Amino acid sequence: MISPMRRSTLAAVLCGLPFAAACGSAMSGTHADISANADASATLINAQGATIGTAWFTARPDGSITIDIAANGMPPGNHGIHLHAIGSCDAPAFESAGGHFNPTARQHGLENPAGPHGGDLENILATSGGHVSARSTTSRATLGAGSASILDADGTAIVIHATADDNRTDPSGNSGARIACGVIKARS
Repeated sequence: MISPMRRSTLAAVLCGLPFAAACGSAMSGTHADISANADASATLINAQGATIGTAWFTARPDGSITIDIAANGMPPGNHGIHLHAIGSCDAPAFESAGGHFNPTARQHGLENPAGPHGGDLENILATSGGHVSARSTTSRATLGAGSASILDADGTAIVIHATADDNRTDPSGNSGARIACGVIKARS
């Protein structure tokens, strides 16, 4: 049996191939289609403050969220990605985003028996050219009202880390420095 971390890594590798349109982890549809249907978005910036991409957040009928990410200029390889508790992205270290979004006070990690955080997401893969095109779904956060809302009073950020998340180690999966960040904003 393939672990969830290895399955998401395998899917990301396969989704980088020419048949990616058939792959569930890759974004489907054009950026314009995704943007038009999104309920919220975040402009991703790197440590130098340059815009490198966008994350779109779409509410699903069951209350979960689909997150589509498109970015360029990323270091090649796997990267941890998380929702962080505060809607702030002060470069270069993005510490202003606070810790992981964690309304249920769980431990970090999709594979941690005492986890996961509400903001824990599957790793993303940047190609050898630094491009990311990824889709993730989470039921641990919502765009609606309540404690699991990522559109609360102090906002929420999406943060990309330098290395892969091991999906077990509390508090951040040994995913390294914060290298990109975006403040999540509701569609106006």
